[in-house]
Amino acid sequence: MSDAATSPGQNRTPRLPAPPPAGRPRDAFFDNAKYLAIVLVAMGHSWEPLKGDSRVLEAMYTVVYAFHMPAFIIISGYFSRNFDMRPDRVKKLVTGVVVPYVLFETAYSLFQRHVGGAADQDISLLDPWYLTWFLCALFAWRLTTPIWRTVRHPLPLAFVVAMLASVSPSIGDDLDLQRVLQFLPYFVLGLCLRPEHFRLVRRWPVRIAAVPVFAAALVFAWWSVPRMNTGWFYHRDSAQELGAPWWCGPVMVLALFGCSLLLTACFLSWVPGRRMWCTALGAGTLYGYLLHGFVVKYAVDKGWFDAGWLHGPLGEILVTAVAGAGVTLLCTGPVRRVFRFAMEPRMDWAFRRDVVEAARERGRQGRRSEQSRGAREPVNA
Repeated sequence: MSDAATSPGQNRTPRLPAPPPAGRPRDAFFDNAKYLAIVLVAMGHSWEPLKGDSRVLEAMYTVVYAFHMPAFIIISGYFSRNFDMRPDRVKKLVTGVVVPYVLFETAYSLFQRHVGGAADQDISLLDPWYLTWFLCALFAWRLTTPIWRTVRHPLPLAFVVAMLASVSPSIGDDLDLQRVLQFLPYFVLGLCLRPEHFRLVRRWPVRIAAVPVFAAALVFAWWSVPRMNTGWFYHRDSAQELGAPWWCGPVMVLALFGCSLLLTACFLSWVPGRRMWCTALGAGTLYGYLLHGFVVKYAVDKGWFDAGWLHGPLGEILVTAVAGAGVTLLCTGPVRRVFRFAMEPRMDWAFRRDVVEAARERGRQGRRSEQSRGAREPVNA
């Protein structure tokens, strides 16, 4: 019954404001982008055992490797913009990055020792194996976010760091620092981006232009496969280690950044902005990223890619489809519930209670209690 129809002598209960949402709603565009990027990562890893026999597949592999990790890193930087040393954010960094790194680095080493036949495989937290380098890098990048948010020209400074790393073979393999430093400009770029920049690349002229850009990239990749060392795309070696003069390092850092940024913009222009069947899977991309490595390595170790018919066009299409479907499955809710203990552990027992946050929580509980009492007390009309 409406207030206008309530009799003057009847008690009325005041209307309370609706409670605020528990958190900001997830952006469907970014979830779709992360899902599509992780599918490309899995496809690229499935092509690796097959690409030696196919120049076309090698060209596709090169194009995908030119932008799939840069896209992931740019988005990671974008969502790290507000990171500071606040206790709750440090806790999330530890539980969401450090703990999964320790667990999966150990699990991959044991897997390789007992399943892959590498009896001499040691557990070393200083030498990331296969996919875990990204967690090392994400930890370092996010931990230095306050620095990049403070300096006047963060992107040029990140380029200087990346170019110096590209000519420093003495850096070595510890914590995959070459990758950490050479991929740094992509993360810093993500920190500098704003929502309007992503809206800019999603305009129809950009979407249309992306078609010839990708076509040209595939043609160029096909031409360059026998002429270029694809190790440049991995960003894990210095110029000298790739057999090039030292000055090629800074040049390639800038050239690959321009190439990767162009292809990333074209890729993002095709990402749907509406909610789709795959949107919810975007929240589980880290699960798909870390878990699909076990499947790929197991298949390689067991010789599943050695079948001759897989090295033809139909076999390559089948492998691509299976890789996409497999990583999709690994991003689903049931898989996330099973492995949440390793990917998103709560670990409240390991952290001190933040005094400021505790005071805020008591204040919120007090306000909710007052609102509850106000809802029960009658108000005379």
